[in-house]
Parts: sequence; structure tokens; C-alpha cells
Amino acid sequence: MNKRNALRDLHSKWLIDSTCTLKKTATQGVPGDGTPYADIVFIGEAPGKKEDELGIPFVGAAGKFLDEMLADIHLKRNDVYITNIVKYRPPDNRDPLEKEKQECNQWLIDELNLIQPTLIITLGRHAMNNFFPDEKISNTHGTLLNKKIPGIPTKNFYILYHPAAALYNGSLRDILIKDFKKIPKLLKKLRAK
Repeated sequence: MNKRNALRDLHSKWLIDSTCTLKKTATQGVPGDGTPYADIVFIGEAPGKKEDELGIPFVGAAGKFLDEMLADIHLKRNDVYITNIVKYRPPDNRDPLEKEKQECNQWLIDELNLIQPTLIITLGRHAMNNFFPDEKISNTHGTLLNKKIPGIPTKNFYILYHPAAALYNGSLRDILIKDFKKIPKLLKKLRAK
């Protein structure tokens, strides 16, 4: 079976089998999107209103900004893979609870193991704290963190602010764009190892 079919089957399985509490209040599950052959996996926090409606991650204003930044480094959405820690929208866009993150964790691990990315890019503090609970994003944004995590196929994590935060806070916008532009050089270095 090729990776595209395997990924489709994986999402079909989890959309049925997920025991995430948020399933009761969300319109639908929002599996990851993009190529299963990606070197880069972007991980956000949780679906928002637009994502909940369409069933695709990062399709609202933050997603459009992410697409613009990808274009600036000569990539498109179908060159990468984009997913979230939590696959169902929390009510009123509140932060996902620890229990909800845990309920979706195996789905995320299964995605990462199927894709086998060279680099995981966390978008925002929730995604970062999922892997690095003691770090502060203000100290780690724009840096590569290496950590072997059981069940995760890569140890390379690049930390970025969330595109939504940059939309609401102009001072973060320039920082995020600058950090984002480091991705091609970073990826080239990791591929050479």
C-alpha cells in the first residue's frame, strides 16, 4: 500500500476510533493535510471555526498567512504536511485541555510515524509545550531543539510562533517571518547529516 492510501486509512480509522471528548462538540474531526512524503511537518494547536467547518487544518486567516510564508520560501501546502495536536475544535476556541491533548496524542504519533519527517515545526506554545513542557516560546522561537521522544521518528524540532498570534500582535509578525525564512537552510543542513 502506498503512503497516500495508508494516510487516508489512518485518518478514516481515527475519525471513527477517536475517544476525544471534543468530538461531542465539534462539527467534525480535522485530520492533517498535505503530502505523506513531506520532509517538514507543521504542528499547530487545534482547529478553529473555519477548520471545523471545512475539515482541513489552517484554512482561516492564520492558514492564509502560513501559505504566504511558505510561498516566500518557495514551498506550497502540498510540499509539506500540516496537522494539529488536537483534531477537534475546542468550544469557543478555548485552549485545549491536557486531557484532550492526550486523547488525540496517538493519532498525532501515528501521523508522524507514517510520514517520517526530517523536521517537525511547532506553531505556537501549545504545540511546543506538547514536546517541550518546560520551555518558553519567547526564549526558544527560531531555534532548533533536539530531543529523542519515544514513539516520535525525528529528534529535530524547530520552534515558531503561531501565525494567528502574529496576526494579532504586529511585533510578532516580523519575528515569525524572519524565523520562517531560516527553514530552507536548516532543512538543507539536516538532510546533509
